[in-house]
Amino acid sequence: MRSRFDAFRRGDRDWLLATWHPSTRPAELDLADNPRWRGLQVVDTEAGGPQDDRGVVEFRATYIADGELGILHERSTFLREDGRWYYVDGEIR
Repeated sequence: MRSRFDAFRRGDRDWLLATWHPSTRPAELDLADNPRWRGLQVVDTEAGGPQDDRGVVEFRATYIADGELGILHERSTFLREDGRWYYVDGEIR
């Protein structure tokens, strides 16, 4: 989760696509209107431990767009395959 937030902050499209699960990964990722990401707060986690193949992370990420402060509140699902975690999808709160 934190590495994906940092990739959004840096506009690193390649890392974002590489950490997206193939079943839900978009063909392209346009970051032209990417806001200026400021901070990340992990609110809750479910599973995602050493013995788990699935995990959920609920977070709040703050950003600035058009001079206004915004908050993205999402509950994201991740799957582990071959020892690596992949973002599957998220539900906006």
